[in-house]
Amino acid sequence: MSTSTTAPARQVRPALVLVGLLALAANLRAALAGYPPLIETVRGQLGISAGAAGLVQASAVLMMAAGSFAGSAFGARFGRERALGVSVGMVGLGSIVRGFPALVPLIGGSLLLGLGIGLAGVLLAGVVKEHLAARAGAATGGYVVSMMIGATVSSAAAVPIATALGGWSFSLAVWAVPAVLAVAVWTPIARRAGSHDRTAPRPPLPWRDRFARQAACYQAGTSLMFYGWLTWLSPYYESQGWSAARAGLLLAVWSVSQIPTALLAPVLAERRWRWRFWAGLTLGFGLAGTLGAMLLPQPPVVGAWLWVVFMGIGAGAGFPLGLAVIAWRTPDGAASAATSGLALGVGYVAAGVGPLLMGLLIDLTGGFPAAIAVLLAAGTMQALAIWRIGDRPPSGRADLEAGPDDDPAVTAPRLAP
Repeated sequence: MSTSTTAPARQVRPALVLVGLLALAANLRAALAGYPPLIETVRGQLGISAGAAGLVQASAVLMMAAGSFAGSAFGARFGRERALGVSVGMVGLGSIVRGFPALVPLIGGSLLLGLGIGLAGVLLAGVVKEHLAARAGAATGGYVVSMMIGATVSSAAAVPIATALGGWSFSLAVWAVPAVLAVAVWTPIARRAGSHDRTAPRPPLPWRDRFARQAACYQAGTSLMFYGWLTWLSPYYESQGWSAARAGLLLAVWSVSQIPTALLAPVLAERRWRWRFWAGLTLGFGLAGTLGAMLLPQPPVVGAWLWVVFMGIGAGAGFPLGLAVIAWRTPDGAASAATSGLALGVGYVAAGVGPLLMGLLIDLTGGFPAAIAVLLAAGTMQALAIWRIGDRPPSGRADLEAGPDDDPAVTAPRLAP
């Protein structure tokens, strides 16, 4: 007599899933974005160098890489929907740990919330493919916008909250509250989705798949540019004479300017499958803003705001376009999660090393130009990946042909038109 390994799943309305995803996603950048406006305050109170301050953010991002590599297996073991709720719960717990004003809990909490963010990023991609595949571009843009809204509020409010509550550690801890609320919203949805088959095959990370490697290079470039500016934009302009509160507002403007392209670029690319055009165009804005900030930090009339908006256009489109092309080019939720796990994992490794390397270069050179040059190199790598990925239509819409070095076990099958 055999027993089933799964419980019957009830149908979950796509709109309900989307609402839950938006609530969860709002927490996947807020905790990270609340730290950079406080870096100089943290350095002053804890007596740490720029490299050590960068290590705090780098530790979180490197754990995001570990979570990304493990995300597919974690979701297969416990169910993507339930594992997603647990992952955001880790973000809340890590925020609480960072509420203790010392370097060890600051790094320890960053490690925990980074792990949760990394796991959640991969699981989100799988849930979108499973429940919202018909509108993957719009859904991806939607939850990335939610992430950006969370980051915008966090970066703008970090210094005022620290002032109101009496310390930078309280400002970091407060982001546990929206994480707990989001998990409360998501839990009924995860339960309604039912159990899962633990005996189902778990696709490995597709290292041998050419498209997966190209997507990983793309994510490495866009992630390094995003997290490099997320960590060092405020300190850079503080070095130009800006106050901490005004530099935090600049970071908030950077976050706000990401929202339109994050929402529109995947939809426009999906309309006629012109992914290369939109990815290249928006990256061009990001590179122009980065180069402008390095060569002429505060131009007349428009000041730094123009460069920050240009950077935001590139950063806003980069991440959702990378996730959307994976959703389009993979055959199912498991393959999407595996490919996303590889791409995000590699991307977060680069993004974790980037802020740390930038901090070390700032310490060594006594300035920011060498650190900003790291971001320009990352953008160049992203541009090469965009050219290689090209404009193949989504899986199931037209012929998909595997390259000679593609692994047939993880590559979408050849489909009839």
